[in-house]
Amino acid sequence: MNTYLFYDIETTGLNRVFDQVLEFACIRTTLRLEEIERHTIRVRLRPDVIPSPAAMLTHRIPLETLLDGECEFEAAGRIHALMNRPGTVSLGYNTLGFDDEFLRFAFYRNFLSPYTHQFDNGCGRMDLFPMAVVFWLYRQDVLRWPQKDGTPSLKLENLNAANHLSAGRSHAAMADVEASLELARRFFKAGEMWRYLCGCFQKQTDLQRMDGLPVAFHGPSGAHRLAILVDGSFGAELNYQAPVISLGRSIPYSNQTLWLRIDLPELRETHTDTIAETTWVVRKKAGEPGILLPPHERYWEKLHPQHAAAADENQRWLQRESELFAQIIRYHRHFRYPPVPDLDADAALYETGFLSPAQQRLCSRFRSAPADEKLEMLDRFEDPRICELARRVIYRNFPQLVPRVHSDFTRYMAYINPPSSDAAPLDYRGDRRQTARQALAEIKGLRERYGNDSEERKILDTLQDYIEANFGRHVTGSGVSQA
Repeated sequence: MNTYLFYDIETTGLNRVFDQVLEFACIRTTLRLEEIERHTIRVRLRPDVIPSPAAMLTHRIPLETLLDGECEFEAAGRIHALMNRPGTVSLGYNTLGFDDEFLRFAFYRNFLSPYTHQFDNGCGRMDLFPMAVVFWLYRQDVLRWPQKDGTPSLKLENLNAANHLSAGRSHAAMADVEASLELARRFFKAGEMWRYLCGCFQKQTDLQRMDGLPVAFHGPSGAHRLAILVDGSFGAELNYQAPVISLGRSIPYSNQTLWLRIDLPELRETHTDTIAETTWVVRKKAGEPGILLPPHERYWEKLHPQHAAAADENQRWLQRESELFAQIIRYHRHFRYPPVPDLDADAALYETGFLSPAQQRLCSRFRSAPADEKLEMLDRFEDPRICELARRVIYRNFPQLVPRVHSDFTRYMAYINPPSSDAAPLDYRGDRRQTARQALAEIKGLRERYGNDSEERKILDTLQDYIEANFGRHVTGSGVSQA
């Protein structure tokens, strides 16, 4: 039976690699959005994670609650099973912009397949945020659309407040799931538009629609198709959309189609040595945001006039500058993301790639083995990164085993929380892991905004005590602790 799984997560922070899920909530429905079941999974705070003070103020989950959930290893397995039930389409609000990748890394570091929920056994993914953008552009009658400072605000909490989608508090996982489900029900009533947008998240349908887009002109590498790309990242000031033409596929990343924005005047300032600075290409995977629409007049007229005029002029310019256009195409088709030196093992998902069948079997045995046997299996991992992940599974989830690897655990905790933030571990984007010193400095800044008796002040005080007690090795005398 095919089902939707509406879900939301609350986390210790925004870093997909180094932060962790604290709460996972979901509601499974039929394809007609009738509820079947619901689940809430609370995850125990890992001993190696320093919660972001801003995140704690957002979700307001008490610290004592965070210390009393399931260990991440077991919780990740339950979440993985829910999302990988055959025929499941997982979705929520901005889940493809945040939650899905967060879970992907959680699956990876806990020896679970990070991708099967995207395609295996009839599974798939959708996202209500890009749908909301399209509805705001073309079917505003389905909702009340809130504004903030004179511009539309498509945050779920604001849509919820304006439309009474859920009675729960925003940034509580189940309340956000309920709001997302009710939002989907409003969209579902639009009938044909809902079905069309669902097709945008089906790989083959999306590819067929790309192939059906009109050809703007023929250039150095063949036909260049014209479209309007709708994406929340463009912002309300651009009506969340931009005109683009196709450049073909990326060569090193064959699942990426390349779309050149043609609404920016700086495009015509491009020279052979400024391509990286003056051209903007969107890398789109089939079945994922953004949403490509044909350049029909009813869509084109939603562009700001100056951007529509720039698009017309840029198309003529690209045809005149065919040799330079060929160089632009070559640059973007051959572009590779620069490697991150000293990439942390937790961040190596994309670099490690797919495991061999033998590695997959060993990882599966490690997951199912009793705790004591996990220690004995460490020497079987030939790949040092996978071996390191196995060690971290033990550090994070099996406190009864830590005394037997105490020296290794101590070295690991010193490694993730160095005296200088410049020495903290790196993720795949080159961002460093938050240190205790940084978190305490953030608490000091946030504390100045709130009165001594405020709920926020109490959250910050409790968090500071926790950080100093568990990660205080390099913060003594830092000048950020409160006397």
